[in-house]
Amino acid sequence: GCFLVSSSSVSNETSPHLKAEYLALHGDALLRDKEYRRAIHVYKQALQYHKIVPRVNSTTRSSLSAMEAIPSKARNLQMNLLMGKLYRYSKHIRPCITCYKECLRHCPYVIEAITALAELGVQAKDIFLLLPQTPSRSGRPPFDQFESSRWLQRYVEAQCCIASNDYKGGLELFSELLQRFPNNVRSIDPYVVTYMDEYAMLLKLKSDLPKLNKLVHDLLTIDPARPEVFVALSVLWERKDDRAALTNVEKAKKFYESALRLEPGYLGAALALAELHVMEGRNYEAVTLLERYLKDWADDSLHVKLAQVFAATNMMQDSLSHYQSALRINPLNEAAKKGLERLEKLMKGVDPDAPEEEDNDVDDGDGDPEEAELL
Repeated sequence: GCFLVSSSSVSNETSPHLKAEYLALHGDALLRDKEYRRAIHVYKQALQYHKIVPRVNSTTRSSLSAMEAIPSKARNLQMNLLMGKLYRYSKHIRPCITCYKECLRHCPYVIEAITALAELGVQAKDIFLLLPQTPSRSGRPPFDQFESSRWLQRYVEAQCCIASNDYKGGLELFSELLQRFPNNVRSIDPYVVTYMDEYAMLLKLKSDLPKLNKLVHDLLTIDPARPEVFVALSVLWERKDDRAALTNVEKAKKFYESALRLEPGYLGAALALAELHVMEGRNYEAVTLLERYLKDWADDSLHVKLAQVFAATNMMQDSLSHYQSALRINPLNEAAKKGLERLEKLMKGVDPDAPEEEDNDVDDGDGDPEEAELL
């Protein structure tokens, strides 16, 4: 990447499209070497050149034309996956489905392709045909192959249920998968870091401090530079005893901020940092942080958090708007439902914490018109 960018002939004569590609390669190399600031600077330069390139639609079309020129038998898994994404982006559904099916013929465990096919409306039975079903010569499939194909079929069914808005069916299937593979990830691969920040948050909710402590220790040993590790660390510091609460909050904030510097688009860390701002009474900072993410994320939890902050500062209309946005994105979001119900009571001047029996007493008083007439 550095050689391509520094070449004088390349710098002066190459098209903006190629310059953007070379700079992106250079940025990738710097990112691999953990030179994050230089990588960000180079990526910004690549974006500047990319703005000169013709609009995205024509670029997508030219990319597809170039890849369509490659014979279908010569395309590997990565090519088919990329073509599927490009076709989907340009609304060409049939060739998109064909490419994702080819991905599963190459490798049946490409979860991204399974999810995409389900979202595009492909039936579960049609996806099953692409999964491994070949029996051994004895007529019985090997145990591990049989088990893997069974859980994979359940996963396909679950994704198809979710795509068709059958959330109850999807939940049942995912629950079945969880029972079959309980807590297996770290026992199978003790060096996995992906999603360990969310695992840390779950351990915090369960108040399982010993496991949380061990998890953070293991993650620091594996790769202390990953953003998931900073988030897990901040979760641990939040969970420490109350006597050192203020110090722990400051440490947690530093870890969340470090995670966001490493990965600015990390929504989980942003939500947690906003929560810490609210705990300290810094509602303006929380709102500013969350609104920055609204430009790129249509996420129900983001809208719920904003609604909660606005409600705490008596900005009822803004709070109402964000609760409604959260429910439009995810009608099953319980936090949004409860928050909206509470907010509506507040806006009507009703105490949301008042016991419901009071309403019943009022109803009983209004329910005897005959007695009222006699009196």
